[in-house]
Amino acid sequence: MDPDSVAKAFVEHYYRTFDGNRAALGGLYQDGSMLTFEGAKIQGAAAIVAKLTSLPFQQCAHVISTVDCQPSGPAGGVLVFVSGSLQLAGEAHTLKFSQPHISAEWFNRADGSKFFRLELMTYFLWNDLLLVYSRLYH
Repeated sequence: MDPDSVAKAFVEHYYRTFDGNRAALGGLYQDGSMLTFEGAKIQGAAAIVAKLTSLPFQQCAHVISTVDCQPSGPAGGVLVFVSGSLQLAGEAHTLKFSQPHISAEWFNRADGSKFFRLELMTYFLWNDLLLVYSRLYH
């Protein structure tokens, strides 16, 4: 599968889900997955979802500016680097963010958990770093 197609579909799915129902992102992670957020390393699907759902805002909207990707490793993974802005409900200013994702291809997960599926291939997030830049008030 073409990495650009995987990245495009993944980014649309991930940020639509993040903005609408962060708890549903759990299917994209595994127990070995890791999220780094503001210096904290969070490992495992349940811990990552707990962190994402405990962020101090309930509603947000991502506006994606760039999506860059490349194949990652011999197993068919994809490195996706996303940047853009994050608009929080009730806030006048947006926050800039950048977020690299390393997705790995996975087949036939034993527990039947949901994964990001693209045609016949299944991907999960192995590494995820979220960088939100400080607000700049003029």
